[in-house]
Amino acid sequence: MFGALPGVPCIRLHNPVLAYETGDDFLAPFHRAAEGKLEPFILVVEGSIPNEKNKQEGYWATFGTDALSGQPILTTDWIDRLVPHAWAVVAAGTCATYGGIHAMEGNPTGAMGLPDYLGWQWKSAAGIPIVCIPGCPSQPDNMTETLLYLLHQSVGRAPMIPLDEALRPTWLFGDTLHEGCDRGGYYEQAEFAEEYGSRQCIVKLGCWGPVVQCNVGKRGWINGLGGCPNVGGICIGCTMPGFPDKFMPFMNQPPGSLLSSRAVSTYGRAIHALRRFTQASLNKEPGWRHR
Repeated sequence: MFGALPGVPCIRLHNPVLAYETGDDFLAPFHRAAEGKLEPFILVVEGSIPNEKNKQEGYWATFGTDALSGQPILTTDWIDRLVPHAWAVVAAGTCATYGGIHAMEGNPTGAMGLPDYLGWQWKSAAGIPIVCIPGCPSQPDNMTETLLYLLHQSVGRAPMIPLDEALRPTWLFGDTLHEGCDRGGYYEQAEFAEEYGSRQCIVKLGCWGPVVQCNVGKRGWINGLGGCPNVGGICIGCTMPGFPDKFMPFMNQPPGSLLSSRAVSTYGRAIHALRRFTQASLNKEPGWRHR
């Protein structure tokens, strides 16, 4: 990616999907990074971190094979070796940030997010906290925009990346999904969908948008298109640390919305009626416009 992004230093990308190298050749830069021979680098971790100490034998997750022992290298060992040398560490996706589906109560792996594994107060050698980009999956533009910010910061063209208490970039996750939802106006007018396929607000169908910090309602999924509620899908809170346990059972109306939807009904319906009256007047030309 040499010179492709204006104002950004030349960067080398090591990714298992995009790499030309395979096997030991692909693992070589990771070994160099673990030895401190590839600095500076940004480590991006995807997927939840298992607890490798909650069983007597075996392992949950590995990455590559040790050349001397011939045994698989634990994912947790890679993290332990790489993070001391990383300029910044990014957790990509809800599994890597907060554990996600794999961290549901009762799971056998003891899965957790990177902040739980390293500690929520952890900082890189450059003084940068773990940067979390939640989402199941991460919204693509959120991912590239955050990496671009860090690259600008690495060359002194941006201040310290601003993060909220859940380590999410504040400019991406500062608002709720509801605040940018295409259906927000229907909520204000107390027009709630009773079945899927309706264009009205879907909070009664189980949407958690009013309390979930997510920008997919404004940004869409790809090239500004899509986004869960924009296409009729309820928000199930995948960008939140409490996902999924605190949002289940899915498709049930959130408890908090019962009171708010009832409260808005009287006001919303009255305002809607007054707006219709005004609209009817505005849909007619002034009386002096005639031949």
